[in-house]
Amino acid sequence: MLLFGPMMWLILLVFAATLLIQFWLQNVYARYSRVANSQGLTGAEVARAILDAHGLHNVRVEMMPGTLTDHYDPIKKVVRLSQTNYASSSVAALAVAAHEVGHALQDAQRYHWLVVRHQLLPAANIGSNLGPWLFIIGLFIGALGLAKLGLYLFAAAALFQLVTLPVEFDASRRALEILKRMNFLSPREMGGARTVLTAAALTYVAALAMSIAYLLQYASILSTAREE
Repeated sequence: MLLFGPMMWLILLVFAATLLIQFWLQNVYARYSRVANSQGLTGAEVARAILDAHGLHNVRVEMMPGTLTDHYDPIKKVVRLSQTNYASSSVAALAVAAHEVGHALQDAQRYHWLVVRHQLLPAANIGSNLGPWLFIIGLFIGALGLAKLGLYLFAAAALFQLVTLPVEFDASRRALEILKRMNFLSPREMGGARTVLTAAALTYVAALAMSIAYLLQYASILSTAREE
């Protein structure tokens, strides 16, 4: 029943779309990682310049291992750039660096949806890790109340992903506006940066769609179990 419920085709369709989006992101990132920006600036230099221009001198810029491991740490106030983007002068590196700094700007301004996302994080972590297990165990032992609790916990994780969308879209909007205003990229290079950030944003849309598909599947299974 868990594998062949009525929503299974939707899950497979969303999963296929997710793979295509990931493939597109990797190709777009690889393409614009080979295109150097006309200013010759690295991702680290641009990140530092944007932070300083907005008075965020206390936010550090650090390099970390891996590819596309870039993120902003709101606890330690650090923009971490993957080793390729940190030292690279590519259009992709500048787009990613500016996006992560966008999150630092959100944090400094107490951007509403970022605050909400931080508040939801504990419940989302519990929901994504524990929710599916409680749901399956509840069905297996016939404890539908436990299964329902698992469903609610998983819904909290889906809600977190929903709230993530405006946070990511706003960070990309800020990044593109700043890259243009501070003349880090030419008009032609801006098109490449926009493509990279659009592809990255779609991965969050796909993750939300997958969570919703699973949530609908779980709800359908629980409804069927109640009728039996």
